[in-house]
Order: sequence, then C-alpha cells, then structure tokens
Amino acid sequence: MNRAAAHWNAHPSNGNVRRVRRSVSVSGIGIVSAFGTSHAGFRDALLDGRSGIAPLTGFDTAGCRSTLAAEVTAFDAAAFVPPMKMRRMDRTGVYAVAQAYFQVASGIFDTALVVCEEKMSSCQPHPQAAFLTIFDPITEQPLKPNLLWIFALEQTRYMETYGITIEEIARVAVKNKRNALNHPAAQLSAELTVEDVLASEIMAWPVHRLMVSPTSDGAAAIVIAAEEVARRVSDKPIWIQGIGWSLDSAYWTNRDLAYPEYVEKAAWMAYQMAGVKEPRKEIHIAEPYDPFAYKELHHLEGLQLAPKGEAPRLLADGVFERDGDLPVTPSGGLLGVGNPIAAAGMMKICELFWQMRGEAGKRQLPGKPERGVAQAWGDLMQVGTVVVMGTEKPD
Repeated sequence: MNRAAAHWNAHPSNGNVRRVRRSVSVSGIGIVSAFGTSHAGFRDALLDGRSGIAPLTGFDTAGCRSTLAAEVTAFDAAAFVPPMKMRRMDRTGVYAVAQAYFQVASGIFDTALVVCEEKMSSCQPHPQAAFLTIFDPITEQPLKPNLLWIFALEQTRYMETYGITIEEIARVAVKNKRNALNHPAAQLSAELTVEDVLASEIMAWPVHRLMVSPTSDGAAAIVIAAEEVARRVSDKPIWIQGIGWSLDSAYWTNRDLAYPEYVEKAAWMAYQMAGVKEPRKEIHIAEPYDPFAYKELHHLEGLQLAPKGEAPRLLADGVFERDGDLPVTPSGGLLGVGNPIAAAGMMKICELFWQMRGEAGKRQLPGKPERGVAQAWGDLMQVGTVVVMGTEKPD
C-alpha cells in the first residue's frame, strides 16, 4: 500500500474508506494559449499519451460543457462515460486532478481525461462582476468590494508583518514575465525591470498593474493512467506522488492574512502522501499560484519552501531563479502566461510534466528535476490545493 493510501485511510473523517492501492501517473498533456479553445488541449493530451488510449474508461471535466461532445468523434472507439463536472474557481485546475487521481487509484477507472477551460472574455464589461457574489451579502456586499482591494489589504498585511518592501514584491513580476518569454502560450511575457513594474498604474495601493495577472481565455488537459496502462502508453510517465487540499473560513476578516495557513495544511497533506519530510531539500521545482506578485511569495512560505517572511530575501538572492537552488515558476505563471482561472492550476501541472520529462524546450531547467510541487488557490484567500509529482513511482 502506498503512502497516499495510508494517509487517506488514516484520516479520522474517512471511517472505513476502501484503501487506495494503485500508483497513478500523468501520461499525456495539452495546453492552448490565451484566446484558444479547450478542443485543442483535449486533442493534444490524448495524442501526447503516445498510443491513443482506447477505450477511454473515465474522465473528469471542469467547466467543459459541449467541448467533449464535439471531440468524441475524433477518436475511434472512445467509450466515454458521463463526465464528472466540477467548478472550484481558481483551484479547479489542481483539485480536478486530485478527483481524477482517486477515480483511477481506487480502481474504478484505468484512465481519466481531465479537461479545464476558462473563457473570461465574454464577461462584459469586465469579469470582475462575476466575483461579487462571493462576498457576504450582509457584512461585505454593501461596501461594494472588488478583488483588487481585498488582495491589496492582504498584501499590505504581509508586507507590514515581515517588513517587506514594494521593490521585493515587484521582483516576482520581473522574474515571471521574463520566464514566460519562451512559453508558447504566453499572453504577457516581457523583459522588465523593478522600476518598470513600479512605474505602472497603481490599481489599489500597494498593487501596481504589472503585479496583477491578466484576464484570459485558455484551456489545458491531461491524461491520467493507472500504472499498468501508463507503462504501456508512455515511455516517460510522471507519477502523482501526493495530493492535498484545505478549506479555511470564508470570513477573511477573522483570519491573519499575513500567512496562508490553508496552503500549509494542504501542502503537508500532499507531502505526507509523497513521503516528503523536508520540502526545501526534497522539492526540485515549484509552480505556486501567482495571480498577484505577492501571492507567489506568500504561497511559497505556505508550501514550506521558505520560512515565514523570508521568501522575498531568497528571491533577491537568486534561489528562485531558473538556475537557482529551487527554480520557481519557470513557466512564467499567471503573471506571464495568463490567468484562465479554471485552467491556471493545470497549466502549472503541465509545466512540471514538461520539466521532469526534459521536454520544456527553451524553458528547460539545468540539471534533472525529479520532484516538483504545483499549487492552486481560490475563493477569498481560503482554499489551498497541492499536487506533488515526480519521476519515481511512489512506494
């Protein structure tokens, strides 16, 4: 029995849940750029599986609607079962993978197609309006809040608690937009300086425009397979070693915003499943969620990859650069590639897959990363979802 099974079965809330027994891998991926459609990502994920898995015995979808129906005829003898549809906002791209993992690891299915897509361009005059309903209708909606000023409050709390400067926050945007220069799906890649970032418009102090990810359309898809299938269809499967999630209170005013405890809890759940005891030594590449520049630093600390308040210093010292001891967001992330919300977390899983297979092209990191972590986040600074992936099959 693998560690994932032991941890899941031991959780007191699960009673007599049947134990997970099978190792699970990611065997194919597809991703399309901003302003693309999920059709291409769906097709590419299946083709990247090397053998054209058929029949495809199960799949998990996020926000997919008619896309799968339009693509079924492109694959001979595809025996599709009704999809599991789910929507978890920003965290969808990682949470959907966790759901598919359990479907395959439990033995219910041998393979799963996970498709995540987002179309924000149709929200007029701006997709911001779609988020107004997440605020409490009695205590918050009368104030007419928006996400920018909510996250500006959190960034301010983070900076003041640990003595972090605005220049240190700006370095994240510089790094990620530069990393995105070689990403084929990048929406806002650029070679910038800290001064360029701080010269951009202030949206809600201390958040500048170039510290904020754009509104985006995009899609990503992956094929998940049980070990016996993965060995047959892929010469280099990347294994899902651990998954974790945590939900904190929606009442964000009742929590200390200086530290994302929900990310820490999700991370340790995933690390325990993966057998990771010292994340800073055992994780070789990280793709934390970066919708705002400060959130990458915030989330790295929650992922136990930096001490509280120390992520900005490690960034300044070059630790998180492509050639650093712990490369962070080599894809370019949401700040550089774009932020199609439901697909953004899966974009990060795709990057881990490419990097650990040595297929990231000009973005390929030096050395041979063997284990990575991807993380997504959602709602009102309250949800963490984490996936640990690696080249070695879990015990």
